[in-house]
Amino acid sequence: MQYGFYFDEGRCIQCRTCELACKSTHDTEPGVKWRNVVETWSGKYPDVVRTFFSLSCMHCKNPACMSACPTGAINKRKSDGIVTIDSSKCNGCRECLSACPYDIPQFGKNGIMQMCDFCTGIGQKPACTASCPTDALYSGNIDNLKEMAKQKGKSIKEMDGTTGPSIIIVT
Repeated sequence: MQYGFYFDEGRCIQCRTCELACKSTHDTEPGVKWRNVVETWSGKYPDVVRTFFSLSCMHCKNPACMSACPTGAINKRKSDGIVTIDSSKCNGCRECLSACPYDIPQFGKNGIMQMCDFCTGIGQKPACTASCPTDALYSGNIDNLKEMAKQKGKSIKEMDGTTGPSIIIVT
């Protein structure tokens, strides 16, 4: 089983409620973002398109960060595929950041890596998905999320990459 996220880019209004919910739930320090809404502009005038993407750890099928970690601080849970960090093992070398194609790992003042843990540390549905007012963001079993996209008649975009990011992007 693999858990992941579902993101409907047509429903995201860049309200950043997902960011705020994550930050307040985990009490991360200023400058550290476990979830970040990214804005992208594309096209040429007069056909310019502005899109948003709610970015966090992709809980990849083959996490490059885990392979790069020299201390074994990063692990992938067999039960649900969620990538976790054992901060007591992290030495702050930042090899994970260099390896991650999405620049996800975050480092606070103590220099130890931190990132989205799918809210496993608090034992509830991820705060980012629970708080999204436009239903642009969901979480769960990746197969169920794909089925949900099909039922809604949505087109699924796969993210490129050898890491196999566990996210469904729909348009």
